[in-house]
Amino acid sequence: RQCADRVRATESNACRVVTVVSAMAGVTDTLLELAEAAAAGNRAAKHTLLGNLRARHERTADELGSAGAVHQILDRLETLVSGIAAVGELTPRSRDAVAAFGELLSAELMVSVVDGHAVSGSEAGITTDDRFGEAEPLMNLSLYEVKEALLSRVTDGERIVVTGFNGATQHGIVTTLGRGGSDYTATVLGAALSADEIWIWSDVDGLMTADPRIVSDARLLQSINFAEALEMGQFGAKSMHPRALEPAAEHKIPVRMRNTFNPACTGTHITAAEASGEPVRAVLLVGDSALVTVAGAAMIGRPGTAARVFQVLAEESVNIRMISQSVSEAGISFAIPDRQLAPAQAALEAKLLRPGDARQINVLQDAAIVAAVGSGMHGTPGVAARVFGAIAKKGINIAAIAQGSSEFSICFVVERDAGPDAVRVLHTEFGLAG
Repeated sequence: RQCADRVRATESNACRVVTVVSAMAGVTDTLLELAEAAAAGNRAAKHTLLGNLRARHERTADELGSAGAVHQILDRLETLVSGIAAVGELTPRSRDAVAAFGELLSAELMVSVVDGHAVSGSEAGITTDDRFGEAEPLMNLSLYEVKEALLSRVTDGERIVVTGFNGATQHGIVTTLGRGGSDYTATVLGAALSADEIWIWSDVDGLMTADPRIVSDARLLQSINFAEALEMGQFGAKSMHPRALEPAAEHKIPVRMRNTFNPACTGTHITAAEASGEPVRAVLLVGDSALVTVAGAAMIGRPGTAARVFQVLAEESVNIRMISQSVSEAGISFAIPDRQLAPAQAALEAKLLRPGDARQINVLQDAAIVAAVGSGMHGTPGVAARVFGAIAKKGINIAAIAQGSSEFSICFVVERDAGPDAVRVLHTEFGLAG
């Protein structure tokens, strides 16, 4: 009801609105668990999970007056899950088909309150490749298809509620867009419809200068540019996923992040504006990290060494968060999620140490990545000196350093226990307090 109020309030300002919805909290995880249980033949788990989903959505639907349509969608889900159980196999395609039901249910709940029409991602024109679970919109085709499917309906004043997170291949097979998928749906729609703005409603006021759980006087960033938002998303800030920002950034459509539970707050406005003049806008911390260094004289001057290292990690599906290499080429350091350390280390030892492509693999297990972000540091002398000078005064040891060619961020690795102190020191150094 609150979300419906937001839609109507925006329409009252002479705006035409297209609404994108996510699944209810926790529902996508429950759906994936349900699909796994069905494929494994676990009838008890399948019955329990399906019952929980049905009870939760039908109870909400009864309160909102949309029980009939929601009941039909749940029946379709049950039929699909029964088919998976009968076959005893869960394919990426069928997993996506199950996962998409969360948004289908949310859209039906929403239209019952806003008196609109529910449209699936595929019906809206979101056309993707066939990488199920992490599908990527075929952007030029999607922009054309969305415009064809929705523009006249929106222009005529129809209220449209689109399922986020999912689309379909060119053959009409349902796909899901992965992390940040509903935000991605919104920005693709916004780009296709030449929206004035894209508003992302969540449970936070917007982007902060630091995590307020670490820095008590962290403040809300009322405006930032796309480059800064992309960097913050890369470093785990409560921001939009970087790929979700790309359509808006490319088409220069402002994005506003707002809090559903605090509508009086105008949130963070993300635009194509130039750098603000402040060298650092935010200081971020990624705590659950490990630092791995692959070293040895055998690596010096050997073409393809880095490629071999990263190919080994890619084969283990290890996500690399940061890379650092000295000009001597005697070692490559990289930060990864600590939960992926064991398989990464085992693979590197088996495929690089034993053949002699490297001489040693060193690990800093309890590590954290600290990142200072701001487009104003581009071309500004002395920013790195201030960063590392402040860290040195605090007596914090730095294990690795990296800066991208964009010069929009400086990041470094420290021991995990020192991470919060490093964030607070830099927050103070650059005067980011509220």
